[in-house]
Amino acid sequence: MTRAIVFDLDGTLVDSAPDIAAAANRMLAEMDHAPLQVPLLTSFIGHGIPRLVGRVITHLDLDPALHARMTARMLAHYSERPAELTRPYPGVVAALTELRGAGYVMGVCTNKYRGLSIRVLDALGLSPFFGVVIGGDTLPQKKPDPAPLHAAFAALRATPHLYVGDSEVDAETARTAAVRFGLYTCGYRSTPVEDLPHSFAFEDFTVLSGLV
Repeated sequence: MTRAIVFDLDGTLVDSAPDIAAAANRMLAEMDHAPLQVPLLTSFIGHGIPRLVGRVITHLDLDPALHARMTARMLAHYSERPAELTRPYPGVVAALTELRGAGYVMGVCTNKYRGLSIRVLDALGLSPFFGVVIGGDTLPQKKPDPAPLHAAFAALRATPHLYVGDSEVDAETARTAAVRFGLYTCGYRSTPVEDLPHSFAFEDFTVLSGLV
């Protein structure tokens, strides 16, 4: 039977932190706040833009009542330029090509809004590799709830084989979904590799096809 591999997006297939950070800092500039450093904003990635804005508010000790307005402004800025600075990680295109040639069907499961995810994938020429994109607004649940990952595998109509991600959120999603997990170690996690449950870890996409 055909086997399916599902990937996270931000920090796994693509380095989107520069565009996400730029949108956050344009939002802050509108409020006359100094920009935050990209590494700090990168550490806030993983649960979607509303949660990221919440962490910015906490970090800057701002009024929580600003959350809805700040989220709307950041989404507006990010929607204007979602893939200006974003790039696939080295070896991603070759790895996806090899996996497709080996007969795997593939999908994306991310906490980024689905429409924005598709725009990023389209802009980078990655969309043709994927039979489904499950975003943070596709279901009522978001990762690390296993429902989005289960939905991705169900849409692919293939045997769940592997989930590939980079973060604590992804590791927990795979664990609760009872799916093998490949941990990409050059993404946005802050937890040591040895402290995250995974079937295997890798730092170079050129070796992925030999590990799946």
